Amino acid sequence: MAIPTYQDRRGLPDDDDGYFSDLRAPAADFRPENNRPPASWDDYRDRDDYRDRDYGQQQYAPAPQYGNQPEYVGDPYRRGDIVLESETSATGWKVGTGVPIPEEQRPPGEASSGNRLFTVLLFLSGLGTSIALWLFNTQAGAVKDTYTTMLAAGRITGLVAGYVLFIQVLMMSRVSWLEEWVGSRDLLRWHRWLGTSLVLALVGHIVFIVYAYSIPAGTGVVEQGWTVITTFPDMMSATVATGLIGLIALISIRFVRNILPYELWHLIHLTSYGALLLGYAHQITLGADMSGRFASVFWPALGCLTISAFVWGRVVEPFWLNTRHRFSVAEVVGEGANTFSIYIEGKRLEKLPAQAGQFMRWRFLTANGWWQSHPFSLSAAPNAKWLRLTVTVAGGHTRKLASMRPGTPVWAEGPFGTFTADRRTRRRALLIAGGSGIAPIRALLEDMPADTIVIYRARRPEELVFRTELEDLAEERDAWVRYIVGGRNDPGPRRLFTPEGLRGLVPDVNRRDVYLCGPPGLVNAAVDTIKQLKVPDSQIHLDPFEF
Repeated sequence: MAIPTYQDRRGLPDDDDGYFSDLRAPAADFRPENNRPPASWDDYRDRDDYRDRDYGQQQYAPAPQYGNQPEYVGDPYRRGDIVLESETSATGWKVGTGVPIPEEQRPPGEASSGNRLFTVLLFLSGLGTSIALWLFNTQAGAVKDTYTTMLAAGRITGLVAGYVLFIQVLMMSRVSWLEEWVGSRDLLRWHRWLGTSLVLALVGHIVFIVYAYSIPAGTGVVEQGWTVITTFPDMMSATVATGLIGLIALISIRFVRNILPYELWHLIHLTSYGALLLGYAHQITLGADMSGRFASVFWPALGCLTISAFVWGRVVEPFWLNTRHRFSVAEVVGEGANTFSIYIEGKRLEKLPAQAGQFMRWRFLTANGWWQSHPFSLSAAPNAKWLRLTVTVAGGHTRKLASMRPGTPVWAEGPFGTFTADRRTRRRALLIAGGSGIAPIRALLEDMPADTIVIYRARRPEELVFRTELEDLAEERDAWVRYIVGGRNDPGPRRLFTPEGLRGLVPDVNRRDVYLCGPPGLVNAAVDTIKQLKVPDSQIHLDPFEF
């Protein structure tokens, strides 16, 4: 039985023991000539069978599909089309590629409206409270010379650094209520921005305090700094915490992050929890503004909230999720050049609180991969029978996933993200995908309303995955699919990310919710273009596309 990847799957029977049997094949059959994935995904990386084909006539075959999938010898779908340049059309696209503007409809309300603003106000209230602790603990006229000014600046920046460190850990606790309330993309963005603020506040705290102490002591700043570290209580642990935060800040620089293996980067990043614990003792013993009737409640309460969220999000929720569903690999299925899908089966999947467009962190319990987890989006709407995630080979770990055997246990965390259809603010949507970003876009199309437009960017036709599914879904849901194929300097791709080119394909773009997922360059170019077309920020939805 072939897996029904795009029909309404929520009411499928649950007694089909051979559900995945037709997908399985011996290793010898995994060859392109047998219309199956190659034995090694590298075998397919440099294929250029389709590079010289006549795109104008659309006479090409797609990348090999797993199973008995039909090959294209043309494009029989009226709603799926490779978009070509035109010298006669005013839009720059060939005639017929644009989509007619539907009648305007009243937009629905957004359930999460105001969440971000309320969260920011809560953060600023807590920050103001932490600074007020110094203000209420300082007598009028106490700041009167260089020494007291530097000491006051050091105490304030120390309070700010301590508060921001707690919030940093809270935002990355992965607790479900915070993910649903704010969304993983905004949490990630705020986490990065606050990381810079934390480092600046911490450096300011050290400089101001050491300089202040050096004034009455009559010593140099370096000498006084060493004296503080070696003689003040709990300063050695605070110094180690500062070093850890500095290391995390260093590996968070984009250039450094891009050259580090993900596993090493993630492991170092986890030391932020150690920095919190090491630095907290210093705050308690030396913090002049940590005592008092209100301070003795505020800081322990903030610490308990942070630690509770961490334990709940990192331990309790994942343990309950995996105990309840007992995930395992059902099958690994080739989708095209260097791309494959992993079907996950489990118990009571109909009770999994996941939506199309969300991602989960997956840890495949193999001999060489059990110690690392990676975020992969669902590439089909979840159903009671299976989950599907689609992977593009990008390193040693993902390459090994292609050879997993059915029955391999899986440990999952999530689901995460607000890249979902229920976050729409308009009646219609535009979905833009590039590369492996097609996975959540493909899933989202199942939940989108009529007249949705999908724009799929790829370098070559063989890199287009899910083409059959996308076009069948477009027919079924009255949607449209447009493929923009070619190198970044080709006329079509360059035209796509111009206001005139995008408006030629989507005339009513500013009356749609726009969902974007793909490499950072594609997403940034698309965001710049749609903002030029006056699309409000509330209508722009970005998948986190984690490192």
